[in-house]
Amino acid sequence: MRIAILLTFILVFIFPSAPSASLHNQVKAAFIRDGNLWTLLDGKETQITNSANVHFKPKWSKDGTLIAYQMETSTDGQSELWTYNLYNQSKKRISDNGHVPEWAPHKNHLAYINNGILDISDLNRFYNIATGVSDYTWIPNGSGFLLSSSGTLNPDGWSSASLFIKKVSDNYEDIVLFGGVKPFFTLPRKIGTNDQNKLIAVYAEQLTYSPSGKWISFVVSPTASWSMDSNMVCVIDKDGKNFEVLDEMILYVGQPKWSPTTDTLAYIAGGGRIVFGFKNKDLKVKEMPVSGTYTPAHYADLDFDWMTDKTLVVSRLKEQAWTNDFSKHPLPALYTLNINSNKQNKITSPPEGFGDYAPQYISSIGKLVWLRGTSLTDLKRDLWIGNPDGTEAGEWIRDVEEVVFYTG
Repeated sequence: MRIAILLTFILVFIFPSAPSASLHNQVKAAFIRDGNLWTLLDGKETQITNSANVHFKPKWSKDGTLIAYQMETSTDGQSELWTYNLYNQSKKRISDNGHVPEWAPHKNHLAYINNGILDISDLNRFYNIATGVSDYTWIPNGSGFLLSSSGTLNPDGWSSASLFIKKVSDNYEDIVLFGGVKPFFTLPRKIGTNDQNKLIAVYAEQLTYSPSGKWISFVVSPTASWSMDSNMVCVIDKDGKNFEVLDEMILYVGQPKWSPTTDTLAYIAGGGRIVFGFKNKDLKVKEMPVSGTYTPAHYADLDFDWMTDKTLVVSRLKEQAWTNDFSKHPLPALYTLNINSNKQNKITSPPEGFGDYAPQYISSIGKLVWLRGTSLTDLKRDLWIGNPDGTEAGEWIRDVEEVVFYTG
């Protein structure tokens, strides 16, 4: 059993040195520290909230002028949805319960789910769009949504998730709440990579269009408890006709990502939650119809990001069985790999007791960033920055839970 990332192609990096002031001024980021939202603008850190209950990743609007963020409330499962305006430093509550917020790709309107209802806010008022929604994504041109409705528990067992298309015009008041959808695809009741590896297809989530818009990736999950152990990465074409189960994966570790400009998908494959051991995941590449494996034997890849359409950076560690003593967990370093040549290089060497996690490539400045901390669950990790080959690396921001850069 081995751990690693699965990359699928579909026709689918010492001595610390601080980043320069000019570099600071070229990027803007939203990050979470001690449960509060902060911004990094013109090299200056600014605290936006003081409630200590912001823990979800913030979301940048397409034009980079607004940040959407969620604040957990005392009510179980409730999450207030807010926006922050960078121009006038104003905050506005959008909903007293809003989840999975996503900005429109063509204007500063925000979609979100409130108790199974998909809403759109124009930042002045909200509009009900569709009911029975478990997840969704905007159609790339902003003309509507690809919706997911979860399966239900019936006397004969669970039904499967279904996908729908719902178009919207500029006049949201004209939208019919019940109906007005076009069936896109209904999943088989059970799916898997073989007859011995199947799960009930109750949820279809993380819906993401490829760069060309020709393909959609998503993760199919069974019931909540079972989803901690096994889920399936799937793809389907934009017409809802060519559906394929790619591989098994677990949630919250290296989620699927399309490459920057090609219909190439990367993700971590392999079932079994981390508490069963840092093992049973393999780094693979699949470009229809060719596939290959990249992770060396006895290693595991925990997370990754694309740098170009042919190169990635991965957070890699040595395989090891699980232990409840976190001080004995293996700690990762960063490696780069080229999917054509299979050339792989170790680019960071964190000090004893620390690992390098959650790498991101910032294309606008050609730099890598990553979180350096003591474990997977460390919420006070420091953000580091360096060249794509790991040189000129240095600490940038301290005590970071999550960080999201505006990429335009």
